[in-house]
Amino acid sequence: MATTAASVCAQGLVFSSKGVSKAAATKTRALRTCLSKATAAPTSRSARLVVRAAQAKEQSAITGLVFEQGLGQLETIPTTNEESFARQHYHPACEAALNDQLNTEYNVSYIYHAMFAYFDRDNVALPGLAKYFKEASVEEREHAEMMMEYQNMRGGRVKLQSIIMPDLEFGNTEKGDALYAMELTLSLEKLNNEKLLALHKVAEECDDPQMTDFIEGTFLEDQVEAIKKVSEMVSQLRRVGKGHGTWAWDQELLEDAPAA
Repeated sequence: MATTAASVCAQGLVFSSKGVSKAAATKTRALRTCLSKATAAPTSRSARLVVRAAQAKEQSAITGLVFEQGLGQLETIPTTNEESFARQHYHPACEAALNDQLNTEYNVSYIYHAMFAYFDRDNVALPGLAKYFKEASVEEREHAEMMMEYQNMRGGRVKLQSIIMPDLEFGNTEKGDALYAMELTLSLEKLNNEKLLALHKVAEECDDPQMTDFIEGTFLEDQVEAIKKVSEMVSQLRRVGKGHGTWAWDQELLEDAPAA
């Protein structure tokens, strides 16, 4: 009988006969009788807990959890602001690897910004490539900011490192400046992909499925697509050659080229 009362109470039924039909009131009285018998001799600790909860607040459904024992199993919260309150299952190796990837994203962004400045010169005048590298620089910086936000969300500390000064001259008498720049871009995108895969491996080794999901869902697919796109651009520039062919190719790029 106690089991029956516990089951009824756990389902959140309200024991009240106000404003109900005669049949419903009869059922309610039967349930009250059931509950009173269960209270007299509950057969288990769980049944006693449910009966006490129902008696304490008879007109309300049971909607929460009550912790009576086992609070020692809960994680303690830091008492000072020196430590993150949000950090949980976040290995220091993952934190350090993410900061390294941040540095890679910023370095690539810096190089793309230098390329934008080069192709925007009046004596180079390839506005399509200038636009392409300006957008690519912004995108890489946005990637770095996304990683910063993730680092803070997991309770890590963002640590910015030095950025290498890029070369500001991309002219190449043999290949031409456009082809040289795009081949360099392809190498950078592949390098970035290798770094992301290494970051993913660190997260796997530290048994951090949330971080692996973040890397896979946010970066890896876009990175592979970028490598494919830049590879096609390198092939096209090798076909058109230097001079007028590069200029015509750049005009098409100016209209609809997405960033790397």
